[in-house]
Amino acid sequence: MAFDAAILQYIRDFRIRNRPTGPTILELSAIFYDTNHPFNPRIYLDGVGVVSPSSIFAHEIETIFTALKIMDPRTSAQDVHRCDHCETAIVHSYCDFCHVNLCKPCVVDHISDGYDKHKIVPFQERRSTLIYPNCGKHPQKNCELQCRECGTFVCSSCMASDQHKGHSFVEVTEVYKTKKDIIEKDTKEYENSIFPKYEKIVLDLENQLANLDGGYKKLTTTMSKQGEQWHREIDTVINKMKTEISEIKEKHRDILQKHLDEIKQIQSLIKQTLLAIKEIKTSTELAPTIKYSSKIREFSKLPPKVKVTLPTFIPKPIDREKLYSLFGQTTPLSTATEEHVVSLNQPNTLVRELLDEPEVVATIQTGYENFRSVTYIHDDKIWTSGLTNEIKCFNAYGSLQQKIVTKSGQMPFDIAVDVGRDLLYSNRTVGTVNKVKNGQIEQLIRLQGWKPVNLCVTSTGDLLVTMYSDGKTQSKVVRYLGSTEKQTIQFDEEGKPLYSGNSYTKYITENRNHDICVADSKAGAVVVVNQDGKLRWRYTGHPSVTKNKPFKPREITTDGQSRVLTADENNHCIHILDQNGQFLRDIDNCDLESPCGLCADNIDNLFVCELNKGNVKKIKYVK
Repeated sequence: MAFDAAILQYIRDFRIRNRPTGPTILELSAIFYDTNHPFNPRIYLDGVGVVSPSSIFAHEIETIFTALKIMDPRTSAQDVHRCDHCETAIVHSYCDFCHVNLCKPCVVDHISDGYDKHKIVPFQERRSTLIYPNCGKHPQKNCELQCRECGTFVCSSCMASDQHKGHSFVEVTEVYKTKKDIIEKDTKEYENSIFPKYEKIVLDLENQLANLDGGYKKLTTTMSKQGEQWHREIDTVINKMKTEISEIKEKHRDILQKHLDEIKQIQSLIKQTLLAIKEIKTSTELAPTIKYSSKIREFSKLPPKVKVTLPTFIPKPIDREKLYSLFGQTTPLSTATEEHVVSLNQPNTLVRELLDEPEVVATIQTGYENFRSVTYIHDDKIWTSGLTNEIKCFNAYGSLQQKIVTKSGQMPFDIAVDVGRDLLYSNRTVGTVNKVKNGQIEQLIRLQGWKPVNLCVTSTGDLLVTMYSDGKTQSKVVRYLGSTEKQTIQFDEEGKPLYSGNSYTKYITENRNHDICVADSKAGAVVVVNQDGKLRWRYTGHPSVTKNKPFKPREITTDGQSRVLTADENNHCIHILDQNGQFLRDIDNCDLESPCGLCADNIDNLFVCELNKGNVKKIKYVK
């Protein structure tokens, strides 16, 4: 074929140039490659065998394969699959264990090392056989069960061993099906919801970067226009002051001219008097001499000297800082994630509607007499705590997996799991938040003047802590990054407290849109603020639920649809609200008694603690 001929000629030319000591040109007679891996061809050399081009010139042949692969009909949509063993015959069967294509003749050769371990199926039914894990203790057997207590795969022999004595088991196919359903749902969520949102975020950021220069050019242009305006205003001020100076100069001139005229008038009278007395002095006439009256006294008294001082201009010192503030103000660079929040708030294409009749799908006995908190870890595992110094981890089957005893020996007031899946718990008696890492307890936060109450780890890894003052008169929410305080939320825009000032529980959670939701049990309200701490809404119960007893929210959580769920201890039910605080419905048909702790898993199953029974009920409430 044209494709084969081109590749073979390329091989021949390359070998002549670079490897004259290798196989002769005559040995290169044909070329084949695996259609499943078009960039990993198998080159057949007569008398030598099949070699990979990586051993010859992979770095160069990849280019020609890319350029010429469309010339080969074997890479087209109409191509038939070929046997992975002989690489020539059309595929007939498939090994579901080894995941290779096989023609009829090659099947026998493929299973020659042991029929039992291979799973030969028709090619059309490939990847349909479940591959059970081999038992580590009994290599000849497969594990068809999973131990509910240990979580390990077991074979029939393991079931009868002392290690699993008294344990219960579940078929791995059942677990497999459940996980497959989760994977299918997660795949749809990624493809139809999460990834498109990230694509929009990427597009938005790319647009922002593309418009960055233009935006800053507009900013500097505005500054330049302001500068030009200032120059015009300064010129106007200077011209006005010059006009005022001109007017002052004319007044100055008039004053001096008037005084000069007066002096000249007196000077003229003096000249006239001097001429008159000179005539009398030379005259012999008696009458003029006798009538002469001296004016020396009159003219000796000089007129007051008029002194007009030139005005001066006193420039004020230039205060650059004041000038800078008067000129204008550049707002600081903001790093708020408003655009991302808007994207996350867009309608979810995989809307999971509420079930008409929620149902309890599992009940876990924890052994607590006074049950307080539950938090989801992963893989259907939960941490639980009550009025003891023990924090217990259970799997989905109710088997105890781990137990932690608090360092102080006192009860934890609340628990949470951080992004690294390490356990966190609060101790309000000593005012600390502690972290359990690799079985070791370390202090994360120590408060002075405040007592930590409830905890929540946000989607960004921050820790939200509700707390009250030592005097039990104030309450607030504080955001931490590690042990560093980042934000305090305590008052609304009018300066009024957002939360009741007391030591009662204030369970807290973060919604998908980054709202911070607090169940203020004493106030009988769910208080929701945005990520900046500004009040969004307040929910105080719904008349259809709180007919007989007032609303008393205990724990609070959110689900994948940004719905808010809160446990009403007084009315023995769960209130479900949308992200804007509108009541949707309640869960009151699951025989709940004093629901307290609350959390949801990654597929929106709800875990509910019953305060006095010590039970965790797993409730399915969405379709």
